[in-house]
Amino acid sequence: MDAALDPRYVDLIFDHIPHGIFTVDAGRRITAFNPTAEQITGFRQEEVIGQECWRVFRSSHCERRCFLQRSMDVGEAHRDREVEIVRRDGQRLAVAVSTAALSDGSHILGGVEMFRDLSEVRALRQRLAGTYHTGDIISKSAAMRPVRELVPLLARSDSSVLIQGETGTGKELVARAIHSLGPRAKHAFVAVNCGAIPETLVESELFGHVRGAFTGAHSDRVGRFAMAQGGTLLLDEIGDVAPSVQVKLLRVLQERQFTPVGSSRSVTADVRVIAATNRDLAAEAARGRFRRDLLYRLDVVTLTLPPLRDRPEDIPLLVDHFVSRFNALQRRGILGVSGSAMARLMAYRFPGNVRELENIIEHAFVVCEGDVIRASDLPPSVHGGATAVLPSPLEVPRPPADAAALGPLESAEAAAIRQALNAHGGSRADAAQALGISRSTLWRKMRRFGISDPAWGDG
Repeated sequence: MDAALDPRYVDLIFDHIPHGIFTVDAGRRITAFNPTAEQITGFRQEEVIGQECWRVFRSSHCERRCFLQRSMDVGEAHRDREVEIVRRDGQRLAVAVSTAALSDGSHILGGVEMFRDLSEVRALRQRLAGTYHTGDIISKSAAMRPVRELVPLLARSDSSVLIQGETGTGKELVARAIHSLGPRAKHAFVAVNCGAIPETLVESELFGHVRGAFTGAHSDRVGRFAMAQGGTLLLDEIGDVAPSVQVKLLRVLQERQFTPVGSSRSVTADVRVIAATNRDLAAEAARGRFRRDLLYRLDVVTLTLPPLRDRPEDIPLLVDHFVSRFNALQRRGILGVSGSAMARLMAYRFPGNVRELENIIEHAFVVCEGDVIRASDLPPSVHGGATAVLPSPLEVPRPPADAAALGPLESAEAAAIRQALNAHGGSRADAAQALGISRSTLWRKMRRFGISDPAWGDG
């Protein structure tokens, strides 16, 4: 019996399957685009046929690790990889993509990608995991409490916000939380890394340009301010913007208008601006490298994100979050990390902050052969070098009172308590405040984990 699919049904399936599907030729130009893909992306079929797929979807994965390209290059199929695309209206959207190559048996003719909308799944995850979340901010640290308390208040206003913090502390995540909790949430959130754009192109990138504005400007181009109309624009690494562009940014903030490069007509900017930097902009202004008047416009409210080394009690929460995330992305069943691995992480200084922790867990997923991440699965940087901190006698794990072995989460909790006590000179009152728990709860946990020192007072 011939089990081949009747060709009469192919178009019917393509048009009615509840997933977005498109095909590309060998040059990644779109050759087919089904109705569900139109609904998810906002693009009509006639707009995208013949266009390079990366120009349509504008995902960060398009440039760095395009799954469709990898399928076409090596014949490797990918399933349910979570990425973000940009809809036609500029709104970012989480989707799960599956890709495969299209071949005639001897040559790769192109590729096919199927994708589904994950926005409802993400919303459900946020509701289920809402205990320590403000938007997507994962923390129970006292050091992050001012940030968690300010984010909902800032979301209600339209004032400019300046987010300061070291690289990798989650500045864009906080900006997205401010946007998603506010009245502009239904409109686009557009992020631009000012430091990653060549100085000669920054103005065009931000404000757009008209055809013929400069050599190579063969058509009109919409800038980031126009893409963010009605929504929020994050100007990341704002300290790297050239003085000439600073002047134009100041005008946008003052007059709420901008002019595309090469145009004589101003455009109204209904955009909430959030800026982020890892620099001290006040010091930069004192040196003449940043305009004071622009700083005053941006710095209506400042949020300063503490580095991860100043909130160690968040490490177990973040580890659990990243393990769950990579389990979903890679279809793994990792249960968590061992006590020894967590102890290593708790003793590490994390110069790259939360972003580095995410990379460490991703590395562990690559090399882990079992269902628990062990210390040997962590990258070499965590085991030694200038960024590692040798535990003090206080931080050396001690057996609990009942001599039972601690599980990974209990080991992490015990390590966090020891580190907090060590950081506050043994003061239980200060340690409890830093951990966000009561003194009685801290004392009970100390007894449970065998953490005691008769030389310490109650603080």
